[in-house]
Amino acid sequence: QLQAYGGGLVQPGGSLRLSCAVSVPNLDYFNIGWFRQLPGKEREWISCMTGRTGRTFVVEGRFAISRDNGNTIHLQLSDLRPDDTAVYYCAADSLWGRQCGSEEAHYTDWGQGTLVTVSS
Repeated sequence: QLQAYGGGLVQPGGSLRLSCAVSVPNLDYFNIGWFRQLPGKEREWISCMTGRTGRTFVVEGRFAISRDNGNTIHLQLSDLRPDDTAVYYCAADSLWGRQCGSEEAHYTDWGQGTLVTVSS
């Protein structure tokens, strides 16, 4: 079970850190991805972390993914723009050994999403 939180209203140029609490015994066995869905558009991949290796991928340098010592994955959003306004989701891929990626079909468990609004 995943729970994304940390969304809210932020001004253009601002930053926000989203978090995803993952209720599993050991997060090392899961890949965690972050996606977002802009208004009226399909969901798109942003970033992921491979549980087995810790290797991370991001779609662009304004975003960064990290993990704390427990079972929480963070997504740092920087230099936010109005077109970053979206619902942000975290999701888990439980096929251990696979490197994380952008293939949405690999992610079988999804959090409820957290809304980020970038506006002045």
